[in-house]
Amino acid sequence: MSEKSFAAVATNSKHTEIHQFELPDITQDAGILKVEIVGVCGTDVSYYRKLKSPMILGHHVVGHIHKIGDIASTRWGVAVGDRVVMEEYIPCGHCEMCRSGFYRLCADTDPRIGGIRYGATPISAAPALYGGFSQYMYLHPNAVMHKLPPHVPPVEAALTLPLSNGFEWMRIIGGVGPGDVVVIQGPGQQGLACALAAKAAGAETVIVTGRNSSQKRLELARELGADYTINVSSEDLIKRVAEITGGKMADLVIDVTSGGTEPVISSFEVAKTRGTVLLGALKNQPFNELDLDVIYNKTLTVKGVRGHSYHSVQMAVDFVSSGKFPLSIMNSHNYKLSDTDLALKTAGGEGEPFPLLVTVSPWL
Repeated sequence: MSEKSFAAVATNSKHTEIHQFELPDITQDAGILKVEIVGVCGTDVSYYRKLKSPMILGHHVVGHIHKIGDIASTRWGVAVGDRVVMEEYIPCGHCEMCRSGFYRLCADTDPRIGGIRYGATPISAAPALYGGFSQYMYLHPNAVMHKLPPHVPPVEAALTLPLSNGFEWMRIIGGVGPGDVVVIQGPGQQGLACALAAKAAGAETVIVTGRNSSQKRLELARELGADYTINVSSEDLIKRVAEITGGKMADLVIDVTSGGTEPVISSFEVAKTRGTVLLGALKNQPFNELDLDVIYNKTLTVKGVRGHSYHSVQMAVDFVSSGKFPLSIMNSHNYKLSDTDLALKTAGGEGEPFPLLVTVSPWL
């Protein structure tokens, strides 16, 4: 008798249903993952709110190898029972981006143009199990994974991918190091990950900004090691950064806020001359009030950042495995599979109150 998997399928905007799927027969270069825990991120919420095709969401996936072909076992260096954290990307492995190490930019990983990616692939793409909100997930031959030690608590393991973005943007792209002043606009999952990564990289001063609605997350930022927080609803951001830094301002500023163009403009203003501004959040609107002269006058480096690399995910694996930071305090809600709908609503601010890291554990 074939094995089966229950999965939460997003069948319509803001609606999921539990469906049952048969586990596929695997080829020698593929496998099956038994999902342990999945983190819910903003991308999941955006698909959930504006669904185009039924799919299994969830791409911050941690699990154990359930079945694996011999070729895949050798390629990935894993065996049945091994614990792994998955990357969402399923790259081709042959294009210029892949060969250059930027497989996150491979066209085959972009679902907007027909690519496949974990948590963003319709169930019409065989064998359907391409999302983490499921008891089992298909391991495509081109999947990317990292081994994870068994001692890491599941809710901390689920932070690996968000943390990898933090290391990619702060350390690898931003070059943060000892003595640096870093301002992080937005205390969400990505902002907190950047704060942790910046402190781990040796930044002297880490400042996290937010609004009245983010007060609890600002408190959490301080618990996680941020040196200062600024409530921009009641404090003057530019004046406050000048006070904290003695007028030096910030070596690096990153905007990871969920909306609006004002944080981008203020990021240019709090960056020091010859500083760096990273843009890590989509705005989906034009910048009509942006004075480009500030970039010229300060000779700023401005760069868009997106996703993570193999190296930064491995940095995150090492970070969560060290046990040096109280990462479990970032988990606010952990749901069973049948409550995936509520998990997505909560992560999007429409469910239970005060969401931080929201997770789904399919075997609860």
